[in-house]
Amino acid sequence: MSGATLRLIQCRRLSTTTGSEVKKAFQWRSFIRKAAKVTSVVVLGGCLFITYEVAALDKAVTIDTSAIVKEKYKSYIYLKGVSSEETDTFAAEFTQKARKELHKAARRILELSSWLFQHSLDEHFRHVDADPHEVALWVLLKKTKSPNKAVRLQAIQELGENHNWQDYQYQTAAQAIDQRTAVGLARTPQVDLHFFRPPPALLHPQEDVSAEDGLRQLLGSLPQSEVDKCVQYFTSLALRESTQSLAAQRGGLWCFGGNGLPYAQSLTSVPSEKVESFCLQALVQHSKVQSHCDPIVKNGGLHLLQKVFQLRTDSLKIQRNVVRIIGNLAINESLHPAIVQSGFVSVLAEMMQSPHTMQASHAARALANLDRETVMEKYQDGIYILHPQTRGNQPIKADVLFIHGILGAAFKTWRQKDPSNSTEEDDIEHRNYYTECWPKSWLAADCPNIRVLSVEYDSHLSDWMSKCPAENQRKSLAFRSQELLKKLQQAGVGQRPVVWVAHSMGGLLVKKMLLDAAEDPNMQDLLKNTKGILFYSVPHRGTFMAEYSVSVRYLLFPSVEVKELCRDSPALRNLNEGFLDLAKEKDIKVLSFTETLPTTIGPMIKILVVSPYSADLGIGELIKVDVDHLNICKPEKKNSFLYKRSLQFIQEALHKYIDP
Repeated sequence: MSGATLRLIQCRRLSTTTGSEVKKAFQWRSFIRKAAKVTSVVVLGGCLFITYEVAALDKAVTIDTSAIVKEKYKSYIYLKGVSSEETDTFAAEFTQKARKELHKAARRILELSSWLFQHSLDEHFRHVDADPHEVALWVLLKKTKSPNKAVRLQAIQELGENHNWQDYQYQTAAQAIDQRTAVGLARTPQVDLHFFRPPPALLHPQEDVSAEDGLRQLLGSLPQSEVDKCVQYFTSLALRESTQSLAAQRGGLWCFGGNGLPYAQSLTSVPSEKVESFCLQALVQHSKVQSHCDPIVKNGGLHLLQKVFQLRTDSLKIQRNVVRIIGNLAINESLHPAIVQSGFVSVLAEMMQSPHTMQASHAARALANLDRETVMEKYQDGIYILHPQTRGNQPIKADVLFIHGILGAAFKTWRQKDPSNSTEEDDIEHRNYYTECWPKSWLAADCPNIRVLSVEYDSHLSDWMSKCPAENQRKSLAFRSQELLKKLQQAGVGQRPVVWVAHSMGGLLVKKMLLDAAEDPNMQDLLKNTKGILFYSVPHRGTFMAEYSVSVRYLLFPSVEVKELCRDSPALRNLNEGFLDLAKEKDIKVLSFTETLPTTIGPMIKILVVSPYSADLGIGELIKVDVDHLNICKPEKKNSFLYKRSLQFIQEALHKYIDP
């Protein structure tokens, strides 16, 4: 019967007096009638599942019934007495014939019993001779296909939270669950990974092109329109240059996205892993263009990405880029079936449980974009969910957004500070409680009913080497503001109360975004719901660094025009005055921290990057902290003043909306 799935009992360790006597006495059809008993039946979305137990055998075979009870939930039973010489051949023949006859019996049972399943299954389950725990699995699987959304969600939650299913039950579920259920399970906290079918096996190397060649072919098939000029340039470079000629070059063209292709003078070729990484970063940029996503999938991109992911298990960076591409593709709902069928749900589910914050957060974004059942928002490239990363019953009442500065990043900017002048005991304690991202680990625990987002914008474009033809086409503060506002709007930012947390130049970006939002009729909710802003060493009035030297200026602030960074420049003054008027009008709470220690830049330079004068916005409280510019946003401990005061500000700004 089409769509029917049968779980059949495999017999092992067969025994009787002798193998020949058993073969003579064995009448296969009568054996099936006596030996096979339907113990449970269920219909799931048109698929009929029947589980058999071997309950009786012909008199010529002796069964240890205690073994049957003991092994009820496993895929085999034990028989006694066959000599070791005959076991292998007899077992093979027994298994083959048993399977054949059991399938025949199953088809007959399906024909006779199909009418039963036109009625309520729950009522019939009461009369099925099966263990309640076994029936419970099928009831939950049936409910995951209910037309009632609340029933579906509850069934998926119960299915994923029960960690006592037997191995064959996980296998049954893995084959029975649909796309919606698989994604829901992957977003269930600490779900058992046995629920997911493994990704397709890789072809033998001789039967398939290399990952490097495949990536080149894929990039060559994609349009070159609508992407950044430097992306076009480096995509072309990757396509036309062999690994050997790349290695032979001198003078750069290595920094794609801030992650170069290092080489040594003695190299005659670039390792394939480096070239793959180089090509993947080009593919990331293509996947951000919606019109390029269909060609990526149609030209075999998902299979290729799965291949690269499986081959580079030792490279966290490559795996992140693969999942980053999947997260971008998943914004297009029409591509969801292809993404699921290519085996990426199991990959994402496993990655979600990674101890590495960056890995888990990339997977969380991709799964959220695949989850149209409970997630209405779409998370564009660079918008990462730090909390909650899984489905839960806790209602989200407010948002807290973290915006890094130039040359910062969505995760590393907000990591915990390394201890200074610490004892060995302190170091041990620090290692035990260290967090790669304190907003994810600390803030989420202290404010569980908020959504914590970390934003990463294209500060890496400032790292292009000078030989990129589009080097002088820097992205301005105004361009970044418009780009991020669109992304945040798609992520639903502005629909709830919002607190912004910004470091360094990120604070200028926040001010610019709010001023731009004030001019946009479609962004008024964002402005209305902004309740507070926390500034960490933001150069409201400019910085000495803009006047220090060309090299240092480029190091810290390469992507914003120098005139915007000079102390009391007209651009900064206008931005500041406009924001002050807006903050007072909308009653936006403000707290500012400022550094007091110089920052070490290279072996020769120590400088106070943002002075207290520049960090003083003119409204709200200004707090001086004895740290440098890089560590002003990195609390040393959860009970440190820097974190406790930051937490207090967030809670006070949102006290009307979140639970204490």
